[in-house]
Amino acid sequence: MSMDESEFEGTLVLEKLARIDKIDDFFEAVDSDDAQKATVLMKQAGVDELTIAIVLRKMADVDDQH
Repeated sequence: MSMDESEFEGTLVLEKLARIDKIDDFFEAVDSDDAQKATVLMKQAGVDELTIAIVLRKMADVDDQH
C-alpha cells in the first residue's frame, strides 16, 4: 500500500518495524540523522519506496528547522 504525503501515517511504518522488532533501532537512526540506516531498516520491514522517501524528507525537514 503506498500513499502520498498528505495521507502519510507514521503509525503504519512503526507497525511494520515492530513486526521485525526494529523500532528502537529505527528511532536511534532517526535521532542520529542516519538516513541510510533508517532506509535499510524500513526496507527490511517491507515499507514501500514512496513511504521511505516521505520519511526521509520528513527527517530532512526536521533538520532544516533546527
